[in-house]
Amino acid sequence: MKARFFIAVSLLASSISCAFATDSAIPPITPPAIQAGSWVLMDYTTGQILTAGNEHQQRNPASLTKLMTGYVVDRAIDSHRITPDDIVTVGRDAWAKGNPVFDGSSLMFLKEGDRVSVHDLSRGLIVDSGNDACVALADYIAGGQPQFVAMMNHYVETLKLRDTHFETVHGLDAPGQHSSAYDLAVLSRAIIHGEPDFYHMYSEKSLTWNGITQQNRNGLLWDKTMNVDGLKTGHTSGAGFNLIASAVDGKRRLIAVVMGADSPKGREDQARTLLHWGQQNFDTVQVLQNGKKVGTERIWYGDKETINLGTDQDFWLALPKTEIPNIKAKYVLDGKELEAPIAAHQRVGEIQLYDRDKIVAHWPLVTLESVKKGGMFSRLSDYFHHKA
Repeated sequence: MKARFFIAVSLLASSISCAFATDSAIPPITPPAIQAGSWVLMDYTTGQILTAGNEHQQRNPASLTKLMTGYVVDRAIDSHRITPDDIVTVGRDAWAKGNPVFDGSSLMFLKEGDRVSVHDLSRGLIVDSGNDACVALADYIAGGQPQFVAMMNHYVETLKLRDTHFETVHGLDAPGQHSSAYDLAVLSRAIIHGEPDFYHMYSEKSLTWNGITQQNRNGLLWDKTMNVDGLKTGHTSGAGFNLIASAVDGKRRLIAVVMGADSPKGREDQARTLLHWGQQNFDTVQVLQNGKKVGTERIWYGDKETINLGTDQDFWLALPKTEIPNIKAKYVLDGKELEAPIAAHQRVGEIQLYDRDKIVAHWPLVTLESVKKGGMFSRLSDYFHHKA
C-alpha cells in the first residue's frame, strides 16, 4: 500500500459549517470540575462531545421539554400545516384560572378566548417559558395535548434520542418523563441547525404581553464575557436547576447543558465554566473539503495518465489548540495501483488523520473524476511500461 502525507491541519483555517459529526478520538485535556447532576459540552459544527459527566443519565428535563415543543411547532410550519401568522383561539385548558396544574408555574398569562398568533405563542413558550402557551399551541396543531405529546415522541425517535421520553407538552413533573444532558445537546443542535427563523427567539431578553413584561430566565444572555444567544432554562423540585446555553466565539459555536444544579446562579456558573473552557482549549478545524484534491496518482490503461483523489464530503473536527501543530493527514490506497476504467466518487483508499503517531479519525478516499479505458495503442504502451 502507498501512503502519502498531504496536509498539516495547522495550515487550515478554522470556520463553521453544518457538516455532521465524524467518529473520532480527541486527545485528552483535563476538564473543569462541574457541580451538577449531569452535563455536556458539545461542539456544534461536528457534534463532538468535548467533556461530559453522567451524560446519559435519565433526569427530569423540566422546562427544557419546551425545546421539543418548539421543535414540533417549527416542523409543523416547515411542512406548511400551519404558518407563524395563524391566529389561535385560546381554550379553557390553556387558561391558568381554576387550573391546579399551572399553580405556581411559568405562564404567558393567556386567558380563555384570547386570539394570539402562532409566532407570539412561540415567543411566550421560549421567553416566558409559558406553560399556557405550550397547551394553546398543542391544541391548535394536534387537537389536544396527548396527540401533541405523541408528535414529540415521534421526533424523539427521528433524532435518535435514546434517553428521552415525554409525557407533557410543558415539562411539569410527570411519571415516565425523562431526558439526558446528551440528548438535550443533540436536540439543541438540531434546533440551531434547522430553525434559523425560529432560533433568534431564544436570545430575546424579555417579552411584554397584555401589559406584563417578563425577563428571560437565562441570565447568560446578559453576560458580556461571552456571546450567548440561547437556549433555555428549566426548574422543578424534582429536576433541580437546568440550563442549556449556546455561545458563539468568532465563527465557532459551543453548546453547554447543565442538569441538576443547586440554584439559578449555580447553573449559570457551571455553564459559563464549560463554555469558557471549550473556547480556551479547542478549535473547530476543517480537515477536508468536498471536491478538493488531496493527491494525484498514476492510473494504468486509461485515457489519462493520472487521476485526482480527494473526498466527496466536508469534514470538520474539534481539536485541542495545543495539538493542532501536531496534526497531520495522509492517505493510503486500498491496492497497489489504480487501473482504468474507473468512475468518479469511487472509493480507492482511506484518508487518515494523525495526532503524532495516533490515528484520531479516518474517512474514505475517493476519485474526483472518471477515467475511461484508453485506446489500444495507449493500453499496449502502458502494458510494456507497467511490466518493465
